[in-house]
This record gives sequence, C-alpha cells and structure tokens, in this order.
Amino acid sequence: MRQLDKALRTNKRAAGFTPAGINPAARRMSWLPNALSVAGALVLVLSVATADDKKPAVQPIKVVALERKEPVLYDKDVEPILVNKCIFCHSGNLKEGNLDLNSYEGLVKGGKRGSSIVPGNGDKSLLYRSAGRMEKPFMPPPRSDNETLTPDELALVKLWIDQGAKAPAGVREKPKILVSAPPATVHPIRAIVISPDKAALIASRGNEIHVYDAGSGKYIRSLVDPGLMTADKKPLKAAHLSLVESLAYSPDGKYIASGAFQEVILWDAQTGQLRQRLGGFAERVVAIAFSHDGKLLATGGGAPTEDGEIKIFDVQTAKEIKDIKNGHSDTVLGVAFSPDDKILATCGADKFVKTFDVPDGKFIKAFEGHTHHVLDVDWQANGKQLASAGADNLIKVWDYEKGEQVRTIAGHTKQVTRLKFIGKTPQFVTCSGDQTVRFWNADNGGTVRNFAGSNDYLYAVGVSSDGAIVASGGEEGVIHLYNGNTAQLVKTLVPPGVPEAPPKK
Repeated sequence: MRQLDKALRTNKRAAGFTPAGINPAARRMSWLPNALSVAGALVLVLSVATADDKKPAVQPIKVVALERKEPVLYDKDVEPILVNKCIFCHSGNLKEGNLDLNSYEGLVKGGKRGSSIVPGNGDKSLLYRSAGRMEKPFMPPPRSDNETLTPDELALVKLWIDQGAKAPAGVREKPKILVSAPPATVHPIRAIVISPDKAALIASRGNEIHVYDAGSGKYIRSLVDPGLMTADKKPLKAAHLSLVESLAYSPDGKYIASGAFQEVILWDAQTGQLRQRLGGFAERVVAIAFSHDGKLLATGGGAPTEDGEIKIFDVQTAKEIKDIKNGHSDTVLGVAFSPDDKILATCGADKFVKTFDVPDGKFIKAFEGHTHHVLDVDWQANGKQLASAGADNLIKVWDYEKGEQVRTIAGHTKQVTRLKFIGKTPQFVTCSGDQTVRFWNADNGGTVRNFAGSNDYLYAVGVSSDGAIVASGGEEGVIHLYNGNTAQLVKTLVPPGVPEAPPKK
C-alpha cells in the first residue's frame, strides 16, 4: 500500500492554465483548483514492487556554470520557473508535502520538511537539491523529461539562492493567463447534475461534458462547442478549452449551464446546442445556480487571495444584472438561491458563509465557524436552515433567522467537497475526498445512508429531487450511478472509448 500511495502522489498534477507572466498568485487555485491526475497508478499496483526494481536510476540534472552579471530577481527570473514546472503539485488546497509555491512567503516557509531554501547556500537548499534530482523527493516527480528543470533553469534558481534568496520588491503587474487544453491524462469529474424530470444525467470530464440516461446509464451525447480551438488554432472537440468546473440544470429543463475559466455557457438541454456564452469573469467559475423560477443564474469564482466574484445574470437575455463587490475576500466556491429566490447564499475560501439580497446584492448576514475553506452551501426547502460543507472535513447546519450554528456534523475524514439538499426533505447529500457519498439528516445530524465504491477523491455529486438517483465522480474520471433508496451501485459510467476503472478492492 505504501507503494500505491507513492504512485498516486507522484502522478498528481493540475492542468489547463499556463501563466504568461510572473505572478502565480493571479492563477493560484482554490480548493479545487488544482486538477490532479492519477492515471496509470492503479494499473501498476500489482506490479509496482518489481517495476521499481527495474526502473533506471533517476539521473541528476547536469550542473552548469551561469555567466550572469546582474542580480537574479525572484519575480522576473525564479517565479516563472516555479509556475511552469513546480506549481502543479504545490498550489491550492492540495499541496504536496504541504509546500505552497504560490508565493515567495510560502516558498520560504517550506513544507513538512522545513524551509526549502537556505539563503546564501544553494547547495544545502532542498529546493535546489530536489529540483536537481540530487535528493528525494524529486521535484517535479519523474514523469517526462520535458517537465524537469533545464540545467540553465536549475542554475538560475541556485544563483538566486546563493545571492541571498531576496524577496520581490515593489508592486508587480498582474500577468496575463493563457489557457490551454488539459492533457489527455487529466480528466477529473468536477460537476454532476440530474435533470428535473430525472431523465438525464450531465457530468463533466476534464474539459468535456457528457449526457447519460439517468435511469440506465446509457451514453446519449456530448456537449461540444463547434468553434473551439486550441492555442495553436487546431479544432478541439470539447465543451470548454479548460477544465469544466461547475454545472447547473434550469428548473424548467430548458438549459444546462457550465462554468470554466472566465466563461459560462448556456446549452440547449434538448438538443445539446450552444445557446449563449457569458463572459467578463476574472478567473474560474467554480459555482453556478439557477433560481427556482429559472429566471436568474448566479455564479461564483474569482482569483484566490483576491476579492471573490459573485455575479447574477438574467437567463432570458443572458445579461449581467448584478456584480456583488467585496462579498468575500477570497474565491467564492458555492452559491445557492433561497427557496423564494429572494436571498443568495454564498460561501468561499475566506471561511465564511454569507447571504445577499436578490437582486440588489445588498449584504444581509454572515455565518462564521468553519476553520478552512467553505466548499459548498445549500438551503433547506423550508428556508429556515442552511448547510455548508468545509475543507475542515465538517458539515455545519445554520439557523438563518438567528444567524447561529445549529450543529456541526462530523463523519467525513477528508474535505467535504459538495453538498445538496434533497427535494423538500431535511435530508442532504455530500461527497468527500475520503471517497464516500453520504445522506444526512439536517434535523438531527444523523447519517441516513452511505454510498461506497469510489476509488479516488470525489469532487462531484448529483441527486434527483426524490433522492432515488445519486451519481458521484472525481479524480478517477468515472461516474458511479447509485440507487438512492438502497445505496446500491447501479453502473459505472464512462463516455465511449474510455475503459472502465477497475473495481475497488
């Protein structure tokens, strides 16, 4: 198992974003923001012990002398290297070795092995030795030659450390972010929704969106942007260029909304055709919700460590009618309309749940209690209670009128990534990084039902209004379709041409 864990860790990576500038804070991922990949790790489990013995030894990167007269600058010279080669595994909520390379401060602080740099001594700095393949853990993990630092890049990092590893000075311009399609091996399922009539199941997979029959699990179609092209102008058969982060189904069954980097697309739910494209977003759109009357669409997102972004659109005209400023001090990760559509609840990486008046956006009240990012929020159908899911592994139920916490529910052992109330009942469903899906009762905090069978971290869960259909998905890139009444696995769903994942042992 240790070798399996190692295989999983060394295959994690994010995808889809390449900063063209030098400030990774502008593209720093939130909870999820990192897209991770463990493709191939499970396939090798049975033979990993013998395979390790046959692998050639990892060779250190060649040490070269760097002829340079001017000082090496962190923001100009070093930071771009970290962004392009290291930040995939060291950013967002899931940081390898607890090392956060989103900022100079995070680099200096280091991870579980202590500081990664020794100012004035590159030879003794873990950053230099790991990146140079001189000391484990190698960074980046051995995957392909083009992901390692070049000898010149390594020499530049060492020279910067030797010169004292000085911090960046002055105010830096926010860099432009270039978006590229994720690699084929990066296909997390970030969002799942079930149509109001329980006929269709919609799920993202990487930058794709697929439609299935919710009863049988039969693949129906994929949603494709016909004009989509890669950065080098090659046609791309996908829904978005970058990872699909969020999905929502309009209550009237007419539209499917999907959110990705700096855009939302409204699709015709019956034909699968692209109807409207909404823009003007600062970063990824990680949360979407239709109002119960289907007239409004709320979105949440924003660049990490900056003001969270909350927008409200008129669905019929596709026009933005409200941009709520200064709602959260970090990325907004969840949005939900109250049952009467008069209040919008939001949650974010700043650890708060907040509510705002619709449509004028006036702040109403905040709910504080989570000790980590709040990853999702939803209203109970009676409008009297809210429930929130946290990266602190906890669920909290709130009394809306009193603005107080009713109870804290523990049970998940990792981040609670999604939460949704089931119809008009006090029950809600959650999924977690601990690979489980659960039904809970908000009135007493008790567990109603557990759904097992996933093999990896879960990001998404969808449930029908009567709780009879449940679907989950995550890092492994497959959908687990369940009978919600019995918690029995009905079928594992993948689009055509994609092999099913091996059963969980």
